[in-house]
Amino acid sequence: MNDPDTRAVPAARSRALRRAVPALLGYAAVRALGLVVLALWSAARGTDAYTLLTARWDALWYTRVAELGYGYEVRLPNGDVHSNLAFFPLLPWLERLVAAVSPLSYADGGFLVAVLASLAAAWGIFAVADHVYGSRAAVCAVLLWAVLPVGIVQSMAYSESLFTALAAWSLYAVLTGRWVTAGVLAGLAGLTRPVGLAVVAAVWAAGIAAFVRDRAPRVREGSPVDAEGARAAPERASFVRRRSTKAAGGARRGERAGGSAAAPRVHAPEGARAGPGAPGVRARRALGMFLAPLGAAGYVLWVGHRTGGGPLGYLEVQAGWRNGFDGGYAFARFVAAKFTSFPSAAAGLGLVAGVGLVVWLYVVCVRQRQPLPLLVYAGAVTALALCASSYFGSKPRLLLPAFPLLLPLALALARLRPPRSALVLGPVAVASAVYGALWLNGSGPP
Repeated sequence: MNDPDTRAVPAARSRALRRAVPALLGYAAVRALGLVVLALWSAARGTDAYTLLTARWDALWYTRVAELGYGYEVRLPNGDVHSNLAFFPLLPWLERLVAAVSPLSYADGGFLVAVLASLAAAWGIFAVADHVYGSRAAVCAVLLWAVLPVGIVQSMAYSESLFTALAAWSLYAVLTGRWVTAGVLAGLAGLTRPVGLAVVAAVWAAGIAAFVRDRAPRVREGSPVDAEGARAAPERASFVRRRSTKAAGGARRGERAGGSAAAPRVHAPEGARAGPGAPGVRARRALGMFLAPLGAAGYVLWVGHRTGGGPLGYLEVQAGWRNGFDGGYAFARFVAAKFTSFPSAAAGLGLVAGVGLVVWLYVVCVRQRQPLPLLVYAGAVTALALCASSYFGSKPRLLLPAFPLLLPLALALARLRPPRSALVLGPVAVASAVYGALWLNGSGPP
């Protein structure tokens, strides 16, 4: 009797991959365009595009960790100490693994991991958006993530692509009631970047909401069912509203681009066999919540032990890089300083507009009633990026994993006919590719 279930899992995964193929092909095309433009631009300037992608800025720190381990630091004339303990270990571990099993160098391994992880991230973003809003909106979400101005970072030997892949699939696991998978992926995300705490927060928020819902009075028999006739999954009911009649692309009929968004769809989680209050479900949920913070907590505590700084030792390491969390005070001063002279005032206005756009998108996400895990995750990533006192040129890159912010724009694009969507995304993709080439041949993404 288990054979049909055993065969159903690979079949479901195969169907999910086939469903995502258009989005993945579009994503690969955008990334290929960015790399071609970078290669041509770099050749014209006499620089090496591959070196820009694999052997500058943070990429060098990751490869040094992979090759030599932790313990390397640079002491600057002003007294600052830049230690490689600031860089989380999962990407260097994968670089070392690639170098161990192949003739590739550590830098080559970082590039390979970034390319594969970016495709996994694109698939994860598609899975989340498709689960909530439908396939057309999901394709648009993936393409919007690809054409971001800092999208070239997705192809660099940095940890953004790897982190986004782990975060997206962890969120998808939460939305579909796979708590242990969500916890494991959240733990791995916590071994990738400090912002892994955002994934942990999303898993915990969803888990706590589910436990609270378990204690609420049971829904009486005859509760509404979804459009396919299957009962809306209790394990997801607190995260999404019941789906209303939808037009193609995930938008409600008669809805305008500037109006309220379509209600998220409700699907029963694949493989769900028990109600949310069943002991097995509660145990898996608790286990997932327990696993989620282990990656970040383990590395932070290890750094504290190694440096002798105790639980706050990692914060001391970050302080050596002048990184910290000040509620956005330093960033606000940086922006305000732009308005002291006329030439830089335009840059100040651009920064204000950019921050305003990010905040506005999050407000729209809340108004559209995105699932709770997505709101918590996007809010945490945004807050950590904007309120950190780190190098201000890194802000756009730090916001790269906050893909739920793109879902309102994806819904608007999904309402357009495909040719019109292509007319919007095509020029943006070209502009993104040119900007990425200019950026990496200039100041680059520290």
